[in-house]
Amino acid sequence: MPTITTDPNVQTVITTFEVTPGTCDDLLEELRVACNEFVSKQPGFIGAAVHVNDARTRIANYTQWESREDFQTTLRSESMQEYHRKFNELCRTFEPVMYEVVTTSG
Repeated sequence: MPTITTDPNVQTVITTFEVTPGTCDDLLEELRVACNEFVSKQPGFIGAAVHVNDARTRIANYTQWESREDFQTTLRSESMQEYHRKFNELCRTFEPVMYEVVTTSG
């Protein structure tokens, strides 16, 4: 399970997807399958959480990795590229972005 932390040894990745209410559930299922069957088994994977907005038009996938390299290796793998092709069929756009957590509260 991901924990939001400013630890510099954790790579945070947030991937946003623009979907329609009609494709939202299908993409959520593809994300669940990808995470459970592939991503969660990759070296350096720490955890993931998937969020959906009330209108069911945006999905955010929050993942954490032990290093930037672990994420990039997974991202560039043939298996992940196959998942990306499936995601692309179910959404208008998606974009994984690496972030540094600079502050937390609470």
